[in-house]
Amino acid sequence: MNKSRRLAWSLCGAALAVISLALVLIILGWSTPPPQGYPPWRDQAVTLVGIVGAPILGSLIASRRPHNPYGWLWLGFGLGLALQQLAASYAAYALVVEPGSLVAPRTVSHLLDLGGPVALAFAPFLLLLFPTGRLPSGRWRLLAWVAAASGAVVLALNLLFDRPDQIGGTITAVTVSAVSMIFAAVVLSALSLVIRYRRASGVERQQLKWFALAAVLAASYIVGLLLGLDRLLGGALWNLIDTTTNMVLYAAIGVAILRHRLYDIDVVINRTLVYGSLTVMLVLIYLGGVATAQLVFRSLTGQGQQSQLAVVVSTLAIAALFNPLRRRIQHFIDRRFYRKKYDAAKTLEAYAARLRDEVDPDSLNEDLVSVVRETVQPEFVSLWLREKGG
Repeated sequence: MNKSRRLAWSLCGAALAVISLALVLIILGWSTPPPQGYPPWRDQAVTLVGIVGAPILGSLIASRRPHNPYGWLWLGFGLGLALQQLAASYAAYALVVEPGSLVAPRTVSHLLDLGGPVALAFAPFLLLLFPTGRLPSGRWRLLAWVAAASGAVVLALNLLFDRPDQIGGTITAVTVSAVSMIFAAVVLSALSLVIRYRRASGVERQQLKWFALAAVLAASYIVGLLLGLDRLLGGALWNLIDTTTNMVLYAAIGVAILRHRLYDIDVVINRTLVYGSLTVMLVLIYLGGVATAQLVFRSLTGQGQQSQLAVVVSTLAIAALFNPLRRRIQHFIDRRFYRKKYDAAKTLEAYAARLRDEVDPDSLNEDLVSVVRETVQPEFVSLWLREKGG
């Protein structure tokens, strides 16, 4: 156990050291524009923040659950991402900041960049083996072997061919096919989580709920990327959203595997649904209010410039609508998705109202027993009353 813990934290320390080295190169080159085709130094630094959580998550799981391979997968995945990011920083620094100052920049960058294919090869297994570290059933062994073989092919091709002019048409076709197989394995592995959830109960179902919550946020990020929101919001802001999404994913998986506050997931989902829906509605109302107010202002004054009055009016409307909208959305979500909780709350409210009007103790006793049966649903109910002076 101690050896496993030391190994886990040693791998985490190696990954964090790689990330730190990449950050040092970014800071040293901050004042010099990066080479053509490389992301800005600022975006590279934000990306590093999004990577930090992967090896830490892996070490926490591997040190506490050493027999579960899931934590070791995250360690390998995080170390691969860290090496890939160091390769980009190393090459950019060697090209434009201080050319010739780093040893064998092309060879070193190529070797470090192999971390990317390693992380890609691990990606399907992060879904396929969650949360037990085992396959859902023996039927998934073929997918696991295909994913592993495809990852090995991609890694080997990247190791052997480091220049585009070395890659022929056949090699390119093989590479594209192997990468496509990995992405197909990722999709099928995500489907395995749905099958796991339908068969699971108790603790495992709660673990899958945590993962599902993070997966929904990640899917929202991907949908936004497909819709072109990254161009609308700007690269820096979108990169920050990407990093935040990754951190939420790490936190959710850590809670699920380590089972810390595991059963709080229903409260988290409830609040996410409420405030997510509320945010979307308020943004739409704000934009619609600004557009409408500007249109009215333009028709009355004949001026085409943006009116600060439109912004002020829309902001005041948002402030006035916040609490009423939140209560209505909470009421709708409780009624639609948490029916048992909603029915129990309504029953207790009705009983509290009867308490104010009913004076007969026997009727109150019967009502109390009925409320307990309806809300708690125990095997049996009995009511004991202490006599005066007893």
